[in-house]
Amino acid sequence: MLKNTAHAGVLKALLISNLVSVVLFALRVLVTQDTRYLFLFWNLLLAWIPLFWAWLLQKHLKTHAWREPLCVVLTLLWLAFLPNSFYLMSDLVHLQNTGEIGLLFDSVLFLSCIWNGAIAGFLSMYWLHKAVLRRRSPRRAAVAVGVVLLLTSFAIYLGRNLRWNSWDILANPAALLFDVSDRLVSPLAHPQVFLTTSTYFILLSSMYLVIWNLAGALQREQPRL
Repeated sequence: MLKNTAHAGVLKALLISNLVSVVLFALRVLVTQDTRYLFLFWNLLLAWIPLFWAWLLQKHLKTHAWREPLCVVLTLLWLAFLPNSFYLMSDLVHLQNTGEIGLLFDSVLFLSCIWNGAIAGFLSMYWLHKAVLRRRSPRRAAVAVGVVLLLTSFAIYLGRNLRWNSWDILANPAALLFDVSDRLVSPLAHPQVFLTTSTYFILLSSMYLVIWNLAGALQREQPRL
């Protein structure tokens, strides 16, 4: 169970941080009598799904090879839902001065949800990055992380610009494949693909680089208490 893992404290802290988002939204509804930003909580719920798949996967990897069917399926599920953890960043396009409550308050609400979604995504990446390192060299693990972040950044473009989501992989695969292939075959006809994908790739890569090195530094540091 989670309470017996080394990550239990992080998960508890993340739950508390998510509770802050809930409280902020509840306060906004109480003051404004409006549920304008309810979509943030649907997206925040989706952000936790890849963390669940990553937890299951790393648990199975302790006793099974990665090439076994269940581990492959869990990996694909994690990849399919990982972009949801970072998609909340793009929800900033909805932030506006509504006149219902202070813009500063709404900014804090948005940032709280974005933070919690991103941390859930990065935590799932950290778990699987460590799992890859137990099987491959640090360079190959870093390349794998880079590929995942690049695919995730492209998926954010598909979600924000073309309104595709993870469920469409099963619900409408033909149309999704058409849009993806069209942009891969004719990238110059869709300049927004490169702009959005590269921007998010640089942002997510720089953030994960800090998190990875911070986690390593904390692990090496001896307790002082």
